[in-house]
Order: sequence, then C-alpha cells, then structure tokens
Amino acid sequence: MKQLFLNVVFFMTLIMSYQAEGQTQGKSAILLIETQNEWMHPDGKLRKLLIQDEEMMQKSIKNIEKLVDFARKNDILLIHCGLRFEKGYPELANGKSGLREAIPKAGTFPINEFGSRFYETVQPIDGEFVVTGRVGASGFTGSNLDVYLRNNKVENLYLAGYATHVCVESTLRDAHEKGYNTFLISDATSAFNSTQQEYVLNEIVHHFGEHLSTEALVGGGNESLVK
Repeated sequence: MKQLFLNVVFFMTLIMSYQAEGQTQGKSAILLIETQNEWMHPDGKLRKLLIQDEEMMQKSIKNIEKLVDFARKNDILLIHCGLRFEKGYPELANGKSGLREAIPKAGTFPINEFGSRFYETVQPIDGEFVVTGRVGASGFTGSNLDVYLRNNKVENLYLAGYATHVCVESTLRDAHEKGYNTFLISDATSAFNSTQQEYVLNEIVHHFGEHLSTEALVGGGNESLVK
C-alpha cells in the first residue's frame, strides 16, 4: 500500500512538472511593427525625414528579412502590425500635440497609398495575421491584436520594427501590462539615431521585458525558443 501511494505521488509530481514546463514555455509569435514603406523604402517619408543612422536602418531591414524567413521555415506565428489612416485622418481629429498632431501634418500612412503598404520583401502571405483597426503608437490601441493573441494562446511576443523609441517601445510596454512575456529584437529595430536606440535598450527594456539579437533567436537550433 505504501509503495502504491509513493507511485501515485511520483506520477502526479511528474505530470505537474510537465504542465509547469509547458506553461513556462508558452506559445510565441513574432510581431512586426510598421514594416511599411514609410520606414523601409528609400522613398518613404519617415525614412527620408527622420532616419539619421542609415547603417542601423539597413541592418534592421536585413534582420527583419531574416526573421520573416525564420518564422516561415519553422511554422512560427508571424504577425504584421501596420498603421493606416482614412483620408483626412478623422481617427486623429483635433490632435493638438504628439503623434496625433504630427501624423496628419506629415501626411504619413494614408490608407491604400504607397507609404502604408508593407515593404516588398516582408509583405504578408496567406495565413499570416494582419492587424486591423490600430490608431495609436501601441500596436494594441484600437486594434484586434490582443484578441487574436489570446484566442491563439500566445504568451511570448518577439517585437521587431519601427521606431524603437516610439511605437516599438509603446507596444512593448502595453504588451507587458497585458500580461505577455515580451522580447525586443535589438538589431531588427531602429530608432532615428544610435543614442535613442541605446537608451531604450539599456534604460527602458528591462522594466518591461528583455532584448536579444536576431542571431540569438534564429541561430542554429534556436527555433525552440519561439515554439
């Protein structure tokens, strides 16, 4: 009888261990933020107006392309989170400061026009989720991102895209507050300059998640990190 009891305890402990491990690992997704022509194309308005460190920008584009390839080859969820606004920017009406004022003035991300289209090398393909309804700096603001993640049982979010110190950071903070495990992919993002980039990586990210390089994620055998 004692042996039977010990066997039951052993198997219950084993089952709980497996369950805990599964809960720790969770399901993951790579979230691409504003991988659109405004940032990534040489003729994009934001690329020409704001990017001061062209080398960092070029590096981020190559690494985003690597992430897309990695996700597709390893059947990892890839989510495209862009911005696009109706003609006249009614979603941002009466903005007196910040992005609500700046975006209409700059005329960026107009719906169905060049700037808001996804960059040619990372365009969504069939089966990949494209976020809709977004109207703010965070990818969650006004959008269907959160409900998609929860319904698909995603716990871990790997963030890439633009700009590191604005919309990527806003999404990072928001995701953390909503209970997701967040990871910023440091060289698959770009700020306007290296000072802004390093500040986010060194002073901000650790409050809301972690950061890692593209190679740390896509290097040989690391697909288990995001599955």
